Amino acid sequence: MAQKPRIIAIEEHYVDAEVRSHFDAADQSKQPDVAERLEDLSNLRIAEMDECGIDFQVLSLTAPSTQRFAPETAVRLARAANDRLYEAVKRHPTRFAAFAAIPTPDPKAAADELERTVTKYGFKGAMVHGLTNGAFLDEKRFWPIFERAAALDVPLYMHPANPSPIVVDAYYKEYVRDFPLLVRAGWGFTVETATQGIRLVLSGVFEKYPNLKIILGHLGEGLPFLLWRIDSALSREGNKPLKFRELFCKHFWITTSGFFSNPALLCCVQELGVDRIIFSVDYPYVMNKPAVDWIPHIPLCDEDKEKILHGNVEKLLKL
Repeated sequence: MAQKPRIIAIEEHYVDAEVRSHFDAADQSKQPDVAERLEDLSNLRIAEMDECGIDFQVLSLTAPSTQRFAPETAVRLARAANDRLYEAVKRHPTRFAAFAAIPTPDPKAAADELERTVTKYGFKGAMVHGLTNGAFLDEKRFWPIFERAAALDVPLYMHPANPSPIVVDAYYKEYVRDFPLLVRAGWGFTVETATQGIRLVLSGVFEKYPNLKIILGHLGEGLPFLLWRIDSALSREGNKPLKFRELFCKHFWITTSGFFSNPALLCCVQELGVDRIIFSVDYPYVMNKPAVDWIPHIPLCDEDKEKILHGNVEKLLKL
């Protein structure tokens, strides 16, 4: 590239102290360096962005956010956390924007909080972490959230959280002790979040709200690689008519968060098109340097790289 491109990263997490005080012990970071960076929304974070050449972050409350609380607790905590996040963004408006934390245990309140933060604070959408007290978001009771997001023309970012203990026991228990991250970034996150994405396509929510936009991290949680097979299987006799691949490619964007692989990226480009891919780091669970060091080695032309690094997200989030 003739000059350094603008770099925007959009799956970049922080922790709110009040929300964290309600997390289960299993959801607390055991890494002191990660915990320190989650707490920082100023000097350390910006210094590490500058060191690696990241110009802008879209901030989001870390998992499990407010998805596992009783409805009244979730509403109170989400609103207060978003107020505090707005103040942090306001202190550094040229470096940060935000995704709202929304209290999905109360779907109507979640829709209202999304609208409040978008219209009052200029937030760019919302991030939802995992299941809501065990329930996938495609259930009809959650559809007011999708209706409001579509009306506001902002995306919902579907992010993983720890799988249900029932799932962990059935799928992973023999290996959790020796390989604790198998349950999380190693595999469990992918299974849960990809299932969330598939269920959304099957549910009819995109036919109901044709302007709805969904973001998946980690290069689409494996779904781009599987698109052809899923679409082929669901097109066979005995299935309800559904254009799975067409709906997925129309309504989903994916990010590079924590996944800096050229073969995987090229698969995503071939399946979805370069206009659907957005740069992200997954800071501070993944550090900025490996993400930025990958950029010169991406086997795409400069124009396509610039779309991934900033152009696509500027359009999607109206930055």
